[in-house]
Amino acid sequence: MTDLRSPESAVTPRPVDPAPRSGRPGLGAGVRAGLSTALLPLAGLLVAFAVWWITARLELVHPAALPTPGSVLSAFTDKPDKMLEHAGATLLEILIGFVLSAAAGVLLGLSLAASRTVERMFTPLLVAVNAVPKITLGPLLVVALGWGQKPILTMVFLLCFFPIVLSTATGLTTTPADLAELVRSWNASWWQAFRKVRFPAALPQIFVGLKVAMPLAAIGAVIGEFQAGESGLGYVITQYAGIGDTATAWAAIMLVALISILLYSALVFVERLALPWVRETTSTR
Repeated sequence: MTDLRSPESAVTPRPVDPAPRSGRPGLGAGVRAGLSTALLPLAGLLVAFAVWWITARLELVHPAALPTPGSVLSAFTDKPDKMLEHAGATLLEILIGFVLSAAAGVLLGLSLAASRTVERMFTPLLVAVNAVPKITLGPLLVVALGWGQKPILTMVFLLCFFPIVLSTATGLTTTPADLAELVRSWNASWWQAFRKVRFPAALPQIFVGLKVAMPLAAIGAVIGEFQAGESGLGYVITQYAGIGDTATAWAAIMLVALISILLYSALVFVERLALPWVRETTSTR
C-alpha cells in the first residue's frame, strides 16, 4: 500500500512542551528541604520534652529521680555562669581527647592497612582493650595519673580510639576494584596510589568512625569526671545528685546532650564540605 504522507510530515518532530514560566524549578524543593532540616529535629525534641513532662507530671517516675522540665530549666537559670563554666571545661576535655584519639587512630589504622604483620600483631590486643568496660579503669587511672585532666583525657581516648582505628583500616583495605585496577594500569607508585586513590576512597569510612567516636568522647569525659574530675558537667552531676538536687544534675545532663548534638552536627558539616561527592553519588534520599 502506498504511503500518502509527505516526506516532511514523516520527519517532523513532535512539538516540545514549553518550559514552565514559573521561577527556578528547584527553588521550592530547596526551601522545603531546608525547612525540614531545621524543623524536624526541633519537632523531635518537642515530642521528647512532651513525653518527659507528662511522665513527670503523672509521677510515673519518682519526682526525686525525674523532675519536670520546668524545674530543670529553673536550676540552670539560677546559676547559669557556673553551669556554663563547667560546660566549657567538659567541652575542652571532649575536643582534646577526640583530636588525640583521631590522630592516633588514623595513624594506627594506616599501619594496620599497610602491613599484614602489624595487623596480626595488634588486632587481638585492640579488641581486648575495647572489650574492657572503661568505667572499671577509672579508679586505676586516678591511681596512675592522679586527679585532674590526665585520667579524663585518657578515658576519652580509650573510648574513641577503637572505632576510628577500625574504620580507617577498613576503608583503606576496601578500595573499589575498578579504582585499584586503574592505579595498576598507570604503574603508579605506592605513595601516588595512596594519595590519589586509596586515602580519598577511604575518607567516607573514616568519617563514619569519627562520627561514632564523637558521642563516645562526651561519654568518656563525663565518666572521667565522675572518677577524677574537679570541674566539668560530670563533676556537677555527682555533686548535686549526691545532695538530692536532681534538677541541677539533670540540667548538667541536658548540657552534655546539647554539646554532643552540636559537635556531631559540626562534624557532619565538615564531612559534607570535605566530601561533597559522597552525598551526590551514594545518597538515595
